[in-house]
Amino acid sequence: MVPRIHLITLGVDDVEASAAFYERLGFVRSAQSVAGAVAFFQVGALVLSVFGRAALAEDAGLTGTAGPSDGARPDGTAPEGERSGGQEPGSRESPGGRGSFSAVTVACNVASPAEVEAVMTRAAAAGARVTRPPSKAFWGGYTAYFADPDGHLWEVAHNPFWSFDETGAVRLPD
Repeated sequence: MVPRIHLITLGVDDVEASAAFYERLGFVRSAQSVAGAVAFFQVGALVLSVFGRAALAEDAGLTGTAGPSDGARPDGTAPEGERSGGQEPGSRESPGGRGSFSAVTVACNVASPAEVEAVMTRAAAAGARVTRPPSKAFWGGYTAYFADPDGHLWEVAHNPFWSFDETGAVRLPD
């Protein structure tokens, strides 16, 4: 496998509502999108898509709601006598649902702390839930987090140790 990523797909409850959220953030929906089914956004050399959560699980061949990281078998089922999803009885959140932590974040690096502030202001105005307001990070940068309407976490960060190339791609130091 050539180590690169071309597409990130977020499973969402309502494709049109999620697509509208990302448009309010400034993303431009591609003409390749299919109304109500999937929305694509060109993001530099990468494509971000929003796709119905159940349709994404079906497309990936998942038969249950649990994932391998929570003790489930690769087919998504829990071992005999165990609950899947690591949920306590009566829990309000479903595995992977709003409010649960998927242990994955999407990040956008920007050129300055002021830009972190501006992006977070726009995200909040677009309907995001700010989970960590902008602040200095222990590693020397400036960072903040928000959750989109489906609970997917986005980090907005200024890392003074990284640079951008002429295309806007992040370049790690040697």
